[in-house]
Amino acid sequence: MPAPTPPGLGTQLVTDTHGPDAEVLVSPGYLAGPGPSLAIFNTLGNAAGWTRTVAFGTDTYFTSPCQRVRVANPVESYYGGWTISYAEDPLGIPDWITTFDRNTPSEIVAAFTETLVHGLHNNFADYLSGGKHYTGTSPASLIARHHWEPVHGSRPFRSVSPDGHAAYQMRAGWLHEYDELISPEKSTWRMSAGPDPVYTPAWQAFFSRYTPQHLIAASASAFTDPTPVLRTPDQIPDRHRSLTTVTLPEPGLAPRASAALARSAHAPAVAIPPYPAAPATLARHTGSRRQR
Repeated sequence: MPAPTPPGLGTQLVTDTHGPDAEVLVSPGYLAGPGPSLAIFNTLGNAAGWTRTVAFGTDTYFTSPCQRVRVANPVESYYGGWTISYAEDPLGIPDWITTFDRNTPSEIVAAFTETLVHGLHNNFADYLSGGKHYTGTSPASLIARHHWEPVHGSRPFRSVSPDGHAAYQMRAGWLHEYDELISPEKSTWRMSAGPDPVYTPAWQAFFSRYTPQHLIAASASAFTDPTPVLRTPDQIPDRHRSLTTVTLPEPGLAPRASAALARSAHAPAVAIPPYPAAPATLARHTGSRRQR
């Protein structure tokens, strides 16, 4: 296995030697930059029954066949990136909203959207207790498993990665649920990373209070995954180059690089069976808390 290039010097060395389009393995993934969004578009575009609309030439919107989930990729909006909302009453106020800003690594977004699409057809029953995909794993347990340190006395409560450049935050105390639907900054959970992940993060992802835990856990799994991700040198943010380790994949794409490619949005589009369509009436349907 090739030795990692020196932090800070590695990106420039790879660029000078192999050119700016050379694919490299970057770790940690949460500092690798957003990368391409191909995997996200593939998941949503291949989902059976989902509709896709392009507005203003740049903004893309996806809607589930049950009309309860809407996914927006408004390029020029304040946060950019991806916003996902769910409403039991399709004409009502959303029950939950998740926002990934434009700089969020695509692997973290793709983990969320893939799990969302895969489980929506039966209202996530497969991911609840007793379901075939239920693991009982919470976002907090994933954070602890990777030895992230809780910051005692912090408000909101947060845990920080061992390198100090990523944070998982949980807001405690009373907050009107509509406030976090209107302002992502007030959301109950937040993931962020950067040289200072708490006060001046390079990217942020927000999850409102009623976002299903298994969806947050899917993103948390990608967030904490130590497997390097594929990028080209010019996709790594300048401020992160001294904080990341860059490695050239071995010829023939070594197993480690294959694993990175599998979880990377840089993976090529492939023909896959469509996900089951979400029926008009979902299993275990309960009335919306905001029914008209």
